[in-house]
Amino acid sequence: MREYLLVVLVALATTYLCVPAMRAIAVRTGAYTPVRSRDVHTVPIPRLGGVAILMGYAAATLLAWRLPFLSQVFETRELVGVLGAGAVVCLVGAIDDVRDLDPATKMGGQLVAAGIMAFSGVQFFSLPLGVVTVLPAPILVILTIFVVVLATNAVNFIDGLDGLAAGTVAIAAGSFFVYSYLISASYNPPNVFSSATFISAAMLGCCLGFLPHNFFPARLFMGDSGALLLGLLLAAATISTTGAVNPSQVSDNPVAATILPLLVPIAIMLLPLLDVLFAVVRRTARGQSPFHPDAQHLHHRMLRIGHGHRRAVLLLWWWAFVVAAGSVSFVIMPAELASVGVLALLAVAVVLTAWLPRFSRPGHRPKTFDRHGRRLDA
Repeated sequence: MREYLLVVLVALATTYLCVPAMRAIAVRTGAYTPVRSRDVHTVPIPRLGGVAILMGYAAATLLAWRLPFLSQVFETRELVGVLGAGAVVCLVGAIDDVRDLDPATKMGGQLVAAGIMAFSGVQFFSLPLGVVTVLPAPILVILTIFVVVLATNAVNFIDGLDGLAAGTVAIAAGSFFVYSYLISASYNPPNVFSSATFISAAMLGCCLGFLPHNFFPARLFMGDSGALLLGLLLAAATISTTGAVNPSQVSDNPVAATILPLLVPIAIMLLPLLDVLFAVVRRTARGQSPFHPDAQHLHHRMLRIGHGHRRAVLLLWWWAFVVAAGSVSFVIMPAELASVGVLALLAVAVVLTAWLPRFSRPGHRPKTFDRHGRRLDA
């Protein structure tokens, strides 16, 4: 555990210290997020924060390579492949932050990054469907690429309020860390040093290092360079954990052993997954491209019902924590106790979401948007 704590601290410190330099570069290169009708911010904000996150993750990887116990994870090419794929997708995102790439080019970059990860060994080799189920290799590779593309776009979609994406991914990374650490500890013989656990720890540190610069009012946005990178790292943690788990390691209960190995990773990423799912359904129903921007994401809806910027972010963090930590709790504790805890946390989330708008400042009118993404209060 001490080596993982060191990984978190190095990723945190490196990311935190690199952000001011990236902000200066973003200002010099004109990498600003313009104020559009669907946006919440009112002045242009520099982006390229994802490059600082990549520096933090790279520093954590180099550290782990030299540590006594974590270095054993580098006996395979997995972590080198994840770092290489992260660099590719971050580069694509950084170019988009400066020059605004078209969706097809960004998708091409995501597919190349997914291919690098799969070639390095970060791919599904089996699925824990009650028992370890091995599917044909082409299907597993396609599933790997699908998860990478889904995760990268999911994080990109929720990156709409200051600190929202970084905080949500930090919660997911922390939950993945606990889950994969417990799974690794159950091996025979126990071995808590795994690719998924390292990726989760490094990702957690990067997000915590970036958040002080990104929470409202943000001095720097992560941009596509950060959103795509964090999505890819989330996908890598998901694939490494799910593809290697034996259902019997999750629970002795046959029903739980069948459900939890697939449910827990999905639940940990549920908030961004729901946002991207709703967006795709909403836009295709209108005859639009799934990548056509609008102002009906979950964070826009929180603003519309009366929550301020900070409170909307904190509440969405709370929802992410309830679902992610709640799902992991079923692996840690008896199902009855976990169920009571999750229901209590959900009740708090519902009450706060519905009740707090009544206490908005007198005369305060939150930003509202029409169905086409035009601000109504502009």
